[in-house]
Amino acid sequence: MTTRARVTVTWPEANARRIDRQGLSAAPPPAVRDRRAPALRTPADVAGAMLGVHAQVLSAAELSVAVRLPGTTRTDVREALWTDRTLVKTFGPRGTVHLLPADELPLWTGALSALPAGPGRLAESARLTPDRTEQVVAAVADALTGTDLTIDELSDAVVARTGSWAADPVVPGFQGMWPRWRQVMHLAGHRGVLCYGPDRGRKATYTNPGHTPLPGPEAMTALVGRYLRAYGPATPAHFAKWLATAPGWANRLFADLAESGAIEEVTYEDAPAWVAAGDTDFPAEPAPGVRLLPYFDAFTIASQPRERLFPGRAYTRALGRGQAGNYPVLLVDGTVAGVWHQRRSGRRIAVTVEPLEPLTAGQLRELDEQVERVAVAMEGKAELTVGTVTVGPHA
Repeated sequence: MTTRARVTVTWPEANARRIDRQGLSAAPPPAVRDRRAPALRTPADVAGAMLGVHAQVLSAAELSVAVRLPGTTRTDVREALWTDRTLVKTFGPRGTVHLLPADELPLWTGALSALPAGPGRLAESARLTPDRTEQVVAAVADALTGTDLTIDELSDAVVARTGSWAADPVVPGFQGMWPRWRQVMHLAGHRGVLCYGPDRGRKATYTNPGHTPLPGPEAMTALVGRYLRAYGPATPAHFAKWLATAPGWANRLFADLAESGAIEEVTYEDAPAWVAAGDTDFPAEPAPGVRLLPYFDAFTIASQPRERLFPGRAYTRALGRGQAGNYPVLLVDGTVAGVWHQRRSGRRIAVTVEPLEPLTAGQLRELDEQVERVAVAMEGKAELTVGTVTVGPHA
């Protein structure tokens, strides 16, 4: 009986493969570097490769997609979302708003609805009981079937179908207290009975996408495989952080998947980590090139270990107390090497890029190309300044 030697993966190899599979590779073409890199032709392809596009700020989501598809504009992304319906805006990983491929929604809802319930953040007197939680989810599903409702219309419909207790103002919101039922909005999204509909004027609407979730175990196995192909090698702790779930649960899940042969152990950064079974090919060359990524781009959120993606000064300049996504970032040769900011006035887009180290002449030319890609994506005319970004996070 022989034991196969465990594959050893370095940070440059892992990072280069992630960049290839994210559609962020500069050259040579991904097909040469990574034959398993997906062909990205549509906004839905990009959302699938990224494992969701963070869309709390929709303009940032539009840019995340467009920078991976040369020539794509924010209008193209909006058409995919509201006209073609190949994208869905809903509650994704960590309970935050994401764009997901419509044809993958059964996988996502099956997996996310199978996550263990976390500790309640509300006072016990404000929480919903398990029975009332199910009543609210059922009421949301019924109220949104075949229609689009604003949050106030949905609130009235839920209270009418459940009881006055659902309207109690006990959930802290941005402008006061929200009704009790709203604490499970993200759960309704994870169950597949709620997603965003087209805006009605300045008001968001919600609808029932009408998708049936896959069975939990099947969906979770598929999601782990997808995650490891996009962001592996990774540990159970990395996966738990990405989903904002319990590390102990993730440890047990990975142990079960390893026993079934669905995932494979490798050595990564001198420690055990995991890839999808058989997915052990990595580019021999690091990832060259310059890229501009917007707020909360999935690549910066999910890539681990974070201190390797944000080396040296980047860890303090481009993170907010260790949290990725607070600043748009400049990538140079696969790692964060600065921050940037855009300010729009009509069609004019003033782009300020702050490199943490001086850029070479070649890198400055690539930066010009990236700024032009931002201009195309945002349907404006960009002007580049290389200097200090004076605004804070989320500006």
